[in-house]
Amino acid sequence: MKPTNFANHLSRYLAAYLPGTAGLSTNTIASRRDCFMLLLQYLRDVKSIAPEKVEIPVLTPELITEYLDWLELERRCSISTRNLRLSALKAFFRYLQVQTPDYMNQCQQIAALPLKKQPEQGLEYLSLDGIKAILDFIPTNTKAGLRDLALISILYDSAGRVQEVADLCIRDVRLSKPATLRLTGKGQKTRIIPIMEPTARLIESYLQKVHAAADDSNFPLFYNRTGSKLTRAGIAYVLNKHVNALRIARPDLIPETVSPHSMRHSKSMHMLSSGVPLIYIRDYLGHVEISTTEIYARCDTAQKRQAIENASSPVSPRETPLWHTDSSLMQWLSSLC
Repeated sequence: MKPTNFANHLSRYLAAYLPGTAGLSTNTIASRRDCFMLLLQYLRDVKSIAPEKVEIPVLTPELITEYLDWLELERRCSISTRNLRLSALKAFFRYLQVQTPDYMNQCQQIAALPLKKQPEQGLEYLSLDGIKAILDFIPTNTKAGLRDLALISILYDSAGRVQEVADLCIRDVRLSKPATLRLTGKGQKTRIIPIMEPTARLIESYLQKVHAAADDSNFPLFYNRTGSKLTRAGIAYVLNKHVNALRIARPDLIPETVSPHSMRHSKSMHMLSSGVPLIYIRDYLGHVEISTTEIYARCDTAQKRQAIENASSPVSPRETPLWHTDSSLMQWLSSLC
């Protein structure tokens, strides 16, 4: 069977354009691929269109909208997941309109589909006392405890994304002063993050007492029983194990939901509360736009209150108005009623 035009363009898009020209990471490409896998599943199961028969004209804006509704209503996907899938489709059709100008109108209609609005949710982050309680709660009399303490300390101290921490190798750690970590983020962009002295000493102790291949600079910094690097799910499991145990003893310090990304939010909020300018926090987090970092300023109610109080001038009178002390005037005003 001759491949369809959709199959040809999608294969080149995923296998050549995204990794080669766009330079996207493996995880991002996998996310884009999953979007099209679900689309093909929808076409097969709901529209009775076999994957090998999908042509570009089939993918109308109306069909894409129905597919997004199917994701939300039938598969119970969240609005953010729906929007993520739509963004992946829009990116593909922007690519496609350059490759096949014959379908430019169709591509532009799909690229113009709006994202669905979703209620703004507050950031889940822990107080300084909550972070300290988690770190103090982890037992250090076992090798697993030492590893977990070093892992969670880096999650917080570096404010790294969970995948960035999972990808750390021994070569990415500098323990001599000034101690730093080299994180590799989205688009294979690297940044150097300073780490505090206590965290550096924890990592040094972990490498000396626990790590199986501390002399191999290419070996993962955090690994599982098989010697493979910890996955994102593995890191989340380690964190939740200790958080859930602490929640029983100190429910006042632990939010309802805690994830590895909560540690990133917590560090960002604590830096902001300490007076670190947003532009430095942006570079620390690896954000491209300062507008992405501004979400922390919008969530810091204490800082907003302080700023408003500093900028406000008293408008209420400091003394009782003169007419309040004029008895004849007060009597006349009372007579009017």
